[in-house]
Amino acid sequence: MNFYAFFAQLVALAVALVMAPILNGWVNQCRAWLQNRSAPPLLQTYYTLSKLFHKDVLLAHNASSLFRSAPYIIFSCMALASAIVPSLSTNLIYSPAADAIALVGLFALARVFIALAGMDVGTSFGSLGSRREMLIGFLAEPALLMVFFTASLISRSTSLSTIVETLAHREFVIYPSLAFAGVAFSMVSLAENARVPIDNPTTHLELTMVHEAMILEYSGRHLALIEWAACLKLFAYSCIGLALFFPFGIPEAADPVSLAIAGAILMLKLAVGGFLLALVETISAKMRIFRAPEFLGTAFLLAVLAMLVHLLLEAGQ
Repeated sequence: MNFYAFFAQLVALAVALVMAPILNGWVNQCRAWLQNRSAPPLLQTYYTLSKLFHKDVLLAHNASSLFRSAPYIIFSCMALASAIVPSLSTNLIYSPAADAIALVGLFALARVFIALAGMDVGTSFGSLGSRREMLIGFLAEPALLMVFFTASLISRSTSLSTIVETLAHREFVIYPSLAFAGVAFSMVSLAENARVPIDNPTTHLELTMVHEAMILEYSGRHLALIEWAACLKLFAYSCIGLALFFPFGIPEAADPVSLAIAGAILMLKLAVGGFLLALVETISAKMRIFRAPEFLGTAFLLAVLAMLVHLLLEAGQ
């Protein structure tokens, strides 16, 4: 076993677990500043998680074992997804298994369990949110796969590490297809992370909820794990976008010095990305749920167009 690869994998997992709540707090801060409101502390997400972990768990009488185990499964899927994305180095223990299709499968597995948990207790809002979540996932996953396929055509591999090495460490080539894929990925990321214009993570109006409606019956450590998993999902999607479209600063080496430099660059890129996300949420309005198919259908068409542009214009590069 390569010691440096094992060490880099542990560091990547630790960075994801620690930085995910901070990224969520940074986005909330930027959104408050842009809306001319008093911003919450940067570590507010940590304070909320700590409070939830110290609270008792209240369960409905008809809650099944699936309802109890779903938060642990969802959190494990998001932690694993964050760990296999080559955000600090391409030399990771999970690199051979870090396939783009496997990554989409992890997101789909977490979605299935949170949707089942939302319907398990039998409340109307939980079932409503689960149906909406599956609708959004059904439309978002094909577009996400098309984005990955476009990158895999460039690198001739579906391995995330190989894709990053091809885009970051070989001769510089301009790929117009990545521009279309980047727009499609941004639209999918907004939908998958329950962000405006598809959903509003700060809403308390049950009729417009998607993600929040599925977790209304959770409390205590179960709710903390789900909220932490949501932060990890945002972190994972952010790192995927940076790895595919801004891969500079991700080294092939896994020694401590390279990891430290890559970590500093990653924090800078996440800070810029978090501000842009807050800006998009500030200038956008939440659309009706029935407009979501049009939004994600446009993302799918852009992703398909990216593949066609590559096949027609870039195949010989």
